[in-house]
Amino acid sequence: MLKTIEEVSSTKKRLKIEIPSQTIEKEISLSLEKLRQRTRIAGFRVGKAPLNLIEKKYGKEVEGEVLQKLIPKVYSETIREAHLKPVDNPVFEEMGDFKRQEPFNMTLLVEVMPGIEELNYTGVKVNDVETEVSEPDVEDVLGRVREEKAVFEPSEEPLAEGDIAILDYTVEGEEKKFEAHVFKVGGPTMPADFSRGLTGRKKGETFDITVNFPEDYPVKETAGREVLFHITLKDTKKVKLPELDDELAKDLGHTNFEELKTHIKAEVQKSKKLAARKMQKAEIMKKLIESHPFDAPEGLVEKELTGMVEEAAAQKGAGTAEAGASDEAVLQALRSSLRENAVRNVKASLLLEMIGEREKVEVSEDDMKQRITQIAQRLSIAPENVIKYYVSRHGSLDSLRHAVFEEKVLDLLLEKAKFEKLEK
Repeated sequence: MLKTIEEVSSTKKRLKIEIPSQTIEKEISLSLEKLRQRTRIAGFRVGKAPLNLIEKKYGKEVEGEVLQKLIPKVYSETIREAHLKPVDNPVFEEMGDFKRQEPFNMTLLVEVMPGIEELNYTGVKVNDVETEVSEPDVEDVLGRVREEKAVFEPSEEPLAEGDIAILDYTVEGEEKKFEAHVFKVGGPTMPADFSRGLTGRKKGETFDITVNFPEDYPVKETAGREVLFHITLKDTKKVKLPELDDELAKDLGHTNFEELKTHIKAEVQKSKKLAARKMQKAEIMKKLIESHPFDAPEGLVEKELTGMVEEAAAQKGAGTAEAGASDEAVLQALRSSLRENAVRNVKASLLLEMIGEREKVEVSEDDMKQRITQIAQRLSIAPENVIKYYVSRHGSLDSLRHAVFEEKVLDLLLEKAKFEKLEK
């Protein structure tokens, strides 16, 4: 049925396919006979009407159904015959006119997996990242734990960095009065001028602070303006950090302080190992892409690029249905800047697919349940809600299954890698 294959590019093939007339006629005859068995024609019992009457009444409809059935079937057989691996649905460039007792011809453009003569992925050299946990690492976590468990107590002392100010204020030129506003001195919500104006002030004081808001300040109404605040400091509080002792450990669910430190050390090491594996996997993929030059299928690159641009545009607020000329320019700039990353992502995905196929990597139901449970625990939601999210957004769990598949292949590559110590 395959007449010719034209090499359009290393990843595009033009197939000319012919479905023989006898194949079509056989399917039409079978379909008409099946239809006769269940169709009532006036003057005849069910299944006894002459076939020519059935054909006269339903022939055109049956011909269309037969073609709809045969085209995908013949396409699949042709792909197997030509030993091609499509990466996307074919594009029908030409469809011949259908005539009874004549072959049906069609021309399709198919994007296929690129050919790689030698796939080498064993013994890829990667850096052996240090994951030992130092005392400063543990102390850093303990410091954050103390801050999370900190309490603020009333104080008569002058305000300093990290203190809490409770204040009433008005803005020059505006009538609205703000009461009991809570602000942490040195906090990121206001420019540094505001914190400097509060530093050293005591409870009960009334004073003014002039603040110059930068042009990129997130509140558009005040961005780029000089604003005069009239302030009354109603109350002040200072932070009180808990002691690093057994009481703090018990409050966090541990028997004593040493057990807390042991737990923190284990968690830090776990985090470091995960980060190291992530870096090493990225390093492996970079080297595999560099050592296996091939063309990425254009259609897959466009799909990947479109997804990346939509995500980036959503974050920038561009690309909506009401997008104007300026937004269109933003989208074009995004496409240009992200294309190289899209090509790399496609190449990485194809390499992982080839390696996974060679290594017979499979994703079991237990693998899926484990990943869904992990996501649910991380987001503090029920596992069924994770499933609902993927089905509503992607139509199925295929995208999640593919992600699990790629992760399993990357784990396999890491097992086969050769680790080298970084030179200091």
